[in-house]
Amino acid sequence: MSKPNVLFLMTDQQRWDAMSCTSDWVRTPNMDRIANEGTLFTQCITTTPVCVPSRLTLATGRYPHNTKIWTHQPHVMPADTDNWMGAIRNLGYRTSLFGKTHLHTHVGDLREKEDLLHAWGLDDVDEIGGPRASATVLSHMTAMWDEKELLDGYRADITDRFANKPYVVRPSSLPLEDYYDVYIGQKAKGYLESYRRDEPWFCWVSFGGPHEPWDTPEPYASIYDPSTMPEAISKEPNNTYRPQGFADQISNGKWSPVFEDGEISAIRANYAGNVTLIDDQIGEILNVIEARGEMDNTIIAFTSDHGEMNGDHGLIYKMNFYDASLRVPLMVRIPNSKGGIVNTSMIENSDLGPTLVELVGGSLDYQQFAKSFAGSLDGSEHREDGLSEILGEFMLINQEWKIGLNNEGLTYLMFDRKNDPQESQNLAGISDYQSTAKELRLRILERIVQSQEN
Repeated sequence: MSKPNVLFLMTDQQRWDAMSCTSDWVRTPNMDRIANEGTLFTQCITTTPVCVPSRLTLATGRYPHNTKIWTHQPHVMPADTDNWMGAIRNLGYRTSLFGKTHLHTHVGDLREKEDLLHAWGLDDVDEIGGPRASATVLSHMTAMWDEKELLDGYRADITDRFANKPYVVRPSSLPLEDYYDVYIGQKAKGYLESYRRDEPWFCWVSFGGPHEPWDTPEPYASIYDPSTMPEAISKEPNNTYRPQGFADQISNGKWSPVFEDGEISAIRANYAGNVTLIDDQIGEILNVIEARGEMDNTIIAFTSDHGEMNGDHGLIYKMNFYDASLRVPLMVRIPNSKGGIVNTSMIENSDLGPTLVELVGGSLDYQQFAKSFAGSLDGSEHREDGLSEILGEFMLINQEWKIGLNNEGLTYLMFDRKNDPQESQNLAGISDYQSTAKELRLRILERIVQSQEN
């Protein structure tokens, strides 16, 4: 049999529980299918809970403490950067991307930057900016909007949202067929339908949603009743007996608005609608693969770059170490898998790159710190703990504990994961837990030392 094809599905800002295979508040039959026919990893975290550094680490296997890209900042991944997409192309694959990379700065016209994506190892590309960036960044998609006289309306809608209430819930100004997630899904679908090359294909489908704004179009905007959404985890008082960190800094302002009654459930219902919209697009792509007779020779992987608070702990967006921001979906389906496997060990989403390379018969010949979990698709343990970083802060998570250090190395977040899964009681600064905190801090130091570049 020829080398397997690879379908890499990625969303933006999808929290770990926004699937029906992990929760009961959003319907995702196609994501569930991938999990049911493969391996679902229930304890996957992002290496950094914000777009740019997360995607950079995912592409390169290098942590923010290696790249020095700590937050959502202007950065262009150099053309000669070692990455796993290029490694897959070098194994004889025709590679493609439809959607968002955010591996370079979202400015100007993305169509003029395609040579950069080719240099990274992506042959056929149709790149878009994220939902916000698409109001200013040009692409094949925005050119289509302009031709249909939709671009000005989209820009006006985005401007109005962020000039007034950024978390307002209302349908997009775009018709459903022109919405960015539909555009991405349909372009990938059309590409695979018409693929006639001899090489096996690698197709990266990178959706812009369910990243805010909460602008899911109809009919998806109305398919969930806000009253059925799970209640948000309550905001913890800002305790002064412990050190403070970035999660405390964002406890006021744009990250922590004063919600009116019903607003949190409204944004959750709209968010759920966007996830289901994306799931339907995934279903259409899977149908194409089946129609081509390739499902038995296709690897399918799914993950996201980080989560979304959606009102948990009084917050929206991401950029913190709470589970809603930190934990992300991850599942992989390989040909001839018995399926239905649930792996509960710790895993970092950047581990996906070397895993896919190994699954297609290759290996990475450059220094990187992600770890293939190809040997754990049977449910066996992968990592004993996971590491995440942002703005000079570090977080370590294992089956029992989560600890967060501020940029002075002091413990300001600590949660007992077994007895407090909703992270409602921050144990940082409490004397009874100091010895455990010390052990976890030492483990963070060990992880950092183990991932120093030569």
